[in-house]
Amino acid sequence: MTMVEPFRAALAACPLVAILRGLRPEEAKDVGAALVASGWRLIEVPLNSPDPLASIRILAQAFPQALVGAGTVLQASQVAQVHAAGGRLIVAPNFHPGVVGEAVRLGLTCLPGVFTATEAFAALEAGASGLKLFPAELVPPAGVKALRAVLPAETLVVPVGGITPDNLAAYRAAGANGFGIGSALYRPGMSAAEVGRQALDFMAAAAGTVRA
Repeated sequence: MTMVEPFRAALAACPLVAILRGLRPEEAKDVGAALVASGWRLIEVPLNSPDPLASIRILAQAFPQALVGAGTVLQASQVAQVHAAGGRLIVAPNFHPGVVGEAVRLGLTCLPGVFTATEAFAALEAGASGLKLFPAELVPPAGVKALRAVLPAETLVVPVGGITPDNLAAYRAAGANGFGIGSALYRPGMSAAEVGRQALDFMAAAAGTVRA
């Protein structure tokens, strides 16, 4: 696996990945500031957002303490574009050997999407830094526990899809290392202050506490 340690360190600081689907470049800095101030260290802008590379460039420059990159990376050619924009994180909904291979070549953290043990082991063999378990709505905590039992102990598993402050603890107990948080954290039109409030709620859930 490649680039595991920066990702592992970011997860240790905050086991949450912000998925900012629909983010616009003009709001990127304010939303990023709200997340970083709340303790988040992993930020993903899906490539089907408006001008995503511009947003990634803004976030990467403004918040070097965070691991910033792209989601919904479907083609190997897109990996180099993200790298050129300053991104260090590649996330995909699927496992594409070419995407993982290009991320490995460029020294980027890469989380391909997997759903089965077959996909998981193939992604790890290709050099994935960790596994995005997607869609998590279809894999309850018991499924995560079963998959975790056969994966190498050091594998980082990040469920994505349908994760809320209410179910996060159950997934964590089943062996999840982190979580991708999308529409429950950010939706187009939300203010940076609203994102900050949601971010703190998830941080409290991750810490096993409840905000007043």
